[in-house]
Amino acid sequence: MKIDGTRRQDRATELVLSYYAAFNRGDWEGMLAMLSEDVVHDLNQGAREVGREAFAAFLGRMNASYREQLRDIVVLVTQDGLRAAAEYVVHGEYLHTDEGLPPADGQTYALPGGAFFDIRDDRIARVTNYYNLQDWIRQVRRDHP
Repeated sequence: MKIDGTRRQDRATELVLSYYAAFNRGDWEGMLAMLSEDVVHDLNQGAREVGREAFAAFLGRMNASYREQLRDIVVLVTQDGLRAAAEYVVHGEYLHTDEGLPPADGQTYALPGGAFFDIRDDRIARVTNYYNLQDWIRQVRRDHP
């Protein structure tokens, strides 16, 4: 399939891939620009946060504790371009202890993950992230084999 930008499905695919490209560059402003002002963010096994400002705060917390790159990204989009899903592998380094999680001292991890998106007016209106938290904890615990 050639992504030519004329179909809503193509534009949505491009949007999600651009969102992840910005993430991999550490371009938080670029990521935020792709979100609706009232974006809904469902954190993995956590709370729902609403608004671009809350998302920016989340990115700040993540940036303080983790250095991550997403690889092997696969994006699926509905024909109408209103919903999307992505699967990827997170390759990361745990830099600073995140509240309620094991102590950090630079442990590395590789973790499959996924996300679901709602898209409205060529912006991301919802991001729901999923990954196996217990697998991540197992990987960063210093006493694991």
